[in-house]
Amino acid sequence: MKAFNTFSAAMLGIGSMVGAGIFIVIGEAGSIAGNIVWLSFVLGGIAALLSGYSLAKLAIRFPSRGGIIEYITQEYKENIFSGGLSIMFYFAQIIALAAVAKSFGEYGARLFGYESKFIINTFAVGIVVVFTIINLIGASIVAKSENIIVILKLTILTTFTISALFFINPEYLSLKDMPPISNMFFAIGLTFFAYQGFSVITNTIEDMENPKKTMLKAMFLAISIVMVLYVLTSLAVLGNLPLDEVIKAKDYALAKAAEPVFGNLGFKIMAIAALISTASAINATLYSTAEISYTLAKKGELPKIYEYNIFNSNEGLIISALIIIPMILFFNLSEITTVAALSVLIIQGFVHLGHLFIIKKTDANKTFVFLAMFSMFGITALTLIYNYMTDKNIIYYLFLAFVICFILEILLRLISKRTIKKQIKNITSEFIK
Repeated sequence: MKAFNTFSAAMLGIGSMVGAGIFIVIGEAGSIAGNIVWLSFVLGGIAALLSGYSLAKLAIRFPSRGGIIEYITQEYKENIFSGGLSIMFYFAQIIALAAVAKSFGEYGARLFGYESKFIINTFAVGIVVVFTIINLIGASIVAKSENIIVILKLTILTTFTISALFFINPEYLSLKDMPPISNMFFAIGLTFFAYQGFSVITNTIEDMENPKKTMLKAMFLAISIVMVLYVLTSLAVLGNLPLDEVIKAKDYALAKAAEPVFGNLGFKIMAIAALISTASAINATLYSTAEISYTLAKKGELPKIYEYNIFNSNEGLIISALIIIPMILFFNLSEITTVAALSVLIIQGFVHLGHLFIIKKTDANKTFVFLAMFSMFGITALTLIYNYMTDKNIIYYLFLAFVICFILEILLRLISKRTIKKQIKNITSEFIK
């Protein structure tokens, strides 16, 4: 029996999206777009739906645990360009996971009244270890545990959002106090990153029931639910807290917004919800990251050790966790997470551009795929413009990250004498009928 049906695949996507998004991004995005940040979440959600459509069509035609990595190779063939993008995508996922784990540590420490770096890092490393073990046991347990976690956190978030909407101060959302409309567009890069986990759904296709029907349904269901949740929650937060307080508490803005409604108990409840959400995101994304590393190894882009099986998963999962832990312990992840977000935007832009080259194979709607490509590159441009005005280091880090990944790709080819290979050569009748 397959591990993922429409519901469990959608829950995996929701689990991956809700966490880093609403608990980390809303404060930073709110500091840019102010009380119209909810519009940024709407536009980010539309971009995610377009991107999700394109990725779902690619997944159905090229069913692979490697997801985006496989699509890049199918579109741009087996060369250094596709290899470099693949490595960049893999490390972007790792960096994003470290950022989410760090957020889990922050909320965990604050919930129990601690602020020391040691306690924060202990919580962060601990959650990575726990879900590494869960993922090693097998895909079915990943799906089952994700269903429980998602239901719990959605219940808490929905309760807070509905309750907080009744306590909104209209002055906080007044259009007379809105920032320039351009700020709303500049914040889309962050709000889209809040949806980023939807791509994890494509990595489940080999474990999915009736993928041709299930994939698109799961993708649209997950993104639509999250978009509604993000928009309502952003209204609840910006409607209950003055903007200066949102900015001040941007790392835990949602928990802070629960205080005017539920008092200190509300803060604690939302902190627990944050722990559940970030843990869920780690759970969901670790699954896809392990599969990405496995596919990379089969194509020759990462060391052979990633192919060795442990229990029902692979050693790549353990190595991925071991890469995340030093990032948690030794690095400031605020700027590097922005680099990860931009990297994924650029990579998805290239995926959709490449999709246009092979669109006859996928039978996708050309207009939707073009809009997906245009939105990815457009959001990237807006984010780069904003960072050029506020923090040019982001641009330098992004450029350096791409250079390092392509150098690594070249070195791996020279040292290992291996070239990347497409995982999917022939499509079984299960996926094309």
